[in-house]
Amino acid sequence: MRQALIKLHIAVFLAGFTGVLGALIVLNEGLLVWYRMMITVVTLLAWLSWKKKITKISAASVWKLLGIGTIIALHWVCFYGSIKMANVSIGLICFASVGLFTALLEPLIRRKKFSWTELGLGLISLLGIYLIFHFDTRYREGILVGIAAALLAALFSVLNKKYVKIAAPQTMMLYELSGGLLILTILMPLYLHYFPSNYIFPTLADWVWLLVLSWLCTVLAMDLMLQSLQKVSAFTQNLSFNLEPVYGILLAFILFKENKHLDNSFYAGFALIGLSVVLQMLRVTHKKQ
Repeated sequence: MRQALIKLHIAVFLAGFTGVLGALIVLNEGLLVWYRMMITVVTLLAWLSWKKKITKISAASVWKLLGIGTIIALHWVCFYGSIKMANVSIGLICFASVGLFTALLEPLIRRKKFSWTELGLGLISLLGIYLIFHFDTRYREGILVGIAAALLAALFSVLNKKYVKIAAPQTMMLYELSGGLLILTILMPLYLHYFPSNYIFPTLADWVWLLVLSWLCTVLAMDLMLQSLQKVSAFTQNLSFNLEPVYGILLAFILFKENKHLDNSFYAGFALIGLSVVLQMLRVTHKKQ
């Protein structure tokens, strides 16, 4: 369990950079996610083929993983859309509502016993988001899209937990991200029609950030996340990922000076979200002991 939690928190730390990278890349959210998935799929396919580590799975399992990948792609589009509509801090803080959605979805999808404790901890996070949403009206559109991203994140994490033993983590990742890349490729002409972008191709700086985003924040982070899911629950994973805003927001404060544009309601909400994470970590540790 200890190794699983360590791997999980390394993945969280890497994920904390994704919001900042989303702000640094000039592409719109749809193209950003398409390039991220394309680089990641090509890298994984080349690496796993060379190492001969692509495991064979049934056709039914392939379709399940491709479907989960579609959810991942939509989550990322909403996540980066929230950042570009509001800012890095708001986009990341909305991700905290994933704990509440997981507490509701996991018992339904995995037929797991409903936990009032998990629901309560998720509601604490949601209350933190509400404080920001209610008192700071500048970012409401970005917050709504960010909450949609959190709902999709909860859904794919619960499904990942359900099917985590289908194949090795890297093989699962390859199939899932291939599904996401496929659906985005099909939908991209329609997406660009309704959400046009000034940039279709990445700049030189974009390519650098996209490689960091794909190799470190996607391949390595998702591999560690899938390994940890073999030991920890989807709820514990998602609530742990509420620490992602801590790293991302600190970076946004340093790089973009976003702290100058946030009021006291943001910090009050942030404190509640931090409290929910600490309480869940204490609860999990105590239970295992």
